[in-house]
Amino acid sequence: MDLSGRRALITGAAGGLGRTMADTLAEMGADLVLVDLPGSGAPALADTLAARYGIAAGAEACDLEDAAARADLAARVTDRGRLSVLVNNAAFVGTSGLTGWSAPFEEQSVKTWRRALEVNLTAIFHLSQLFTPALREGPGGSIVNIASIYGEWGPDWSLYEGTKMANPAAYGASKGGVIQFTRWLATTLAPQVRVNAISPGGVARGQDTQFVARYQARTPLGRMASEEDFRGAVAYLASNMSAYVTGQVLAVDGGWGVW
Repeated sequence: MDLSGRRALITGAAGGLGRTMADTLAEMGADLVLVDLPGSGAPALADTLAARYGIAAGAEACDLEDAAARADLAARVTDRGRLSVLVNNAAFVGTSGLTGWSAPFEEQSVKTWRRALEVNLTAIFHLSQLFTPALREGPGGSIVNIASIYGEWGPDWSLYEGTKMANPAAYGASKGGVIQFTRWLATTLAPQVRVNAISPGGVARGQDTQFVARYQARTPLGRMASEEDFRGAVAYLASNMSAYVTGQVLAVDGGWGVW
């Protein structure tokens, strides 16, 4: 479980799940590069974790929708040393306030579809490619992609009836792509770098009470996830605890997919 001497980069680090994963890897001794949009709070989080755990932590602002910005990010990070762990966490999700996103299928826009795939899938491809040389050099090279149950299963629309919540086509399609890319990349980068994915179930974030009740009733463990439920998964996949594990999708979904 010891990540001392290893450096981990997390995208979407200032979000709820990103913060929890950053705290987890810092507690294990990893130095951190926290990536998020400008004004996201990532620098303050880096300072907090550095003080709490005695690790080196810094923040990098990057719009992952921009290929040139991604390339510049990789150059800045790799100029400062090797990398052991890449956590591809950033994504447009079902609550994102995009035009043509939280809308009936007939009203979902091609422009927004393309934006979502750029961030949710293309950026993962590009960052994994850009950081592969550094991950091959760094000890314990590991890529952890954040997928979703909706990259594996179709949505149950009965959960959404009477709510304003959405489950856009681009979200499910992009997360399905993340899962297949994880498998493809695992065989491509082996044996130097392991590549796995976490497939989260729904995380409780103040959703409509009708949705929450229906979701809980459909989940074997009887509740939605919290960010804390993902500590063990990222600790396992980022560290030597999973040294003989690659190409796998670890479902952290309360049993959602076993019905």
